[in-house]
Amino acid sequence: MKAVIPAAGRGTRLRPHTEDRPKPLVAVGDRPLLSHGLDELVALGVTEFVIVVGYRKEAIIDHYGDAFDGVPITYVHQREPKGLADAVLRAETEVDDDFLVFNADNVMTGNLAEVVERQRTDGVDATLLVDEVSRDEAADTGVFVTDDDGRLDAVVEKPSNPPSTQVLTGLFAFSPDIFHACHLVQPSDRGEYELTDAIDLFLRAERRVETVAFDGQRVNVNTPADRERAERLVGE
Repeated sequence: MKAVIPAAGRGTRLRPHTEDRPKPLVAVGDRPLLSHGLDELVALGVTEFVIVVGYRKEAIIDHYGDAFDGVPITYVHQREPKGLADAVLRAETEVDDDFLVFNADNVMTGNLAEVVERQRTDGVDATLLVDEVSRDEAADTGVFVTDDDGRLDAVVEKPSNPPSTQVLTGLFAFSPDIFHACHLVQPSDRGEYELTDAIDLFLRAERRVETVAFDGQRVNVNTPADRERAERLVGE
């Protein structure tokens, strides 16, 4: 299974660490941020990395070259950071089977392998790794409503009264049909093509979307404080 890794953003909220390097190369512990995610994906048995680059792409390409830990790397270019759905679309020509999407700004350990296992179940079109957050956090993002077996019923954006407190963690598995949904996505209020909108379209088309409840530790590295938390995590 290939892994598509959106890594084209500028990381403006992570300044000053991103003033002289792209966000994926910011040090977390003694290694670049992206390397921690690649380690987890290698452990999952990923057969190829498709890294979506943009801002300071040459630095990322020079650092990683054509392989990481023996797994080949293909690079695709996202000219402007137009959202995750657009980033995933940049990889369309490189993927012809079920694949993973892993956000490059994540440091996480836990039950990631369950996403791959669930995706391989007959009839599953997408699998999302979700985590529980506070109701205040849930009100600021998209939440995912599931049945008792973890099958996705609805996506609700920024609800004033959240019907769920489950949110995305940054690891997904999709069939190639998700590309069609990404093509149909319209710009959001912030002018980006949101992957959550593509997932919602997938669901409305009666695709089978499953979720896996995250069991582990994770940090989404967006700010210097997040980076410090991630360093504590990798140092444990």
